[in-house]
Amino acid sequence: MMNFKKGLICATAIASAVCSASAMSAETTIRVATWLPPTNPQNATVWPMWEQWVEEATEGRVDVVIENYTGHPKTIFDAVEDGVYDAGFTVNAYVPGRFKLTGVAEIPGEITDAENGSVALWKTYKEHFESAGEYDGLHLLALFVHGPGQLHTKFPVNSLDDLKGKKMRIGGGLINDLAELLEVTPVGAPSTKSYEMMQQGVVDGTFLPAQEQKFFRLSEISTDLTLFPKGLYSTAFSIVMNEDVFADLSQKDKDAIMSVSGERLSRLAGAAWGKADENGILEAKEQGVNVVILSEDDQRVKDLNKLAEGLDDFWVNSVEDRDVDAEAALAAFRKHVDEGKK
Repeated sequence: MMNFKKGLICATAIASAVCSASAMSAETTIRVATWLPPTNPQNATVWPMWEQWVEEATEGRVDVVIENYTGHPKTIFDAVEDGVYDAGFTVNAYVPGRFKLTGVAEIPGEITDAENGSVALWKTYKEHFESAGEYDGLHLLALFVHGPGQLHTKFPVNSLDDLKGKKMRIGGGLINDLAELLEVTPVGAPSTKSYEMMQQGVVDGTFLPAQEQKFFRLSEISTDLTLFPKGLYSTAFSIVMNEDVFADLSQKDKDAIMSVSGERLSRLAGAAWGKADENGILEAKEQGVNVVILSEDDQRVKDLNKLAEGLDDFWVNSVEDRDVDAEAALAAFRKHVDEGKK
């Protein structure tokens, strides 16, 4: 897997030059909405690499243009579905009730590696979730998760009791249920608001992967970064395309685009986001944030594991209205995660 990651970084460095040349003769342009800082791995690595892949796979007939999205990230699904943009990505939990099935990847303790978890989620979707129609109206290109969600706070977390009553930003999904068990005061907001909310004292901390110490500059306003071995949760993202735009492509170009999407794009995104956590931890240390790396036998970890018991059943029960065998899907997801570790 290391070769893939090294190749990813090297190839990204030349992506812009290669793609700009092929774009000159393109017959179709895919306008992609993105909403995170330029330094975020989605914008620095994933989109440029996929842009290159698409243009090479279609022999220059299709080019990709990345455009900054200024609206709330939860509206990207609608923007793509309505044709305002041709493609985009966002957090599934930002649209409560629509994408329940991918919450299987958000169960605490299920995954520790974003690349592995992203591939497992894509495979589980293809095997168990696709027929449920949660993406009707959209063409799904990939699914991925970020690295394990951790605690970024303006106070030390010497025990889980220190979290009780604290105002914490949450983004939706199963982390909402875990936040309730932790007895924090939840404040719902997109991840991009974390810096502003912590700086202004609206919240005392946020649940996010370690990378955001750097990319959202949380190292400037956090006093503590508490890292759990398996994290507290994960978040599922979707990369989607307008259904009509995809349908209007030639079969040759449809096949070409999907040959560089699906599992391959899911793996790329997971690898890029997972790798970025290392940069976030380094940034936190350089900025003087108290970085606490917990071991499995730490009491805080044991208490978290006890609190999180049953959240897998909670997910199973939450998707009863979907025409899927949730228990079989959960077993398959776990199987794919285990296979990815070998």
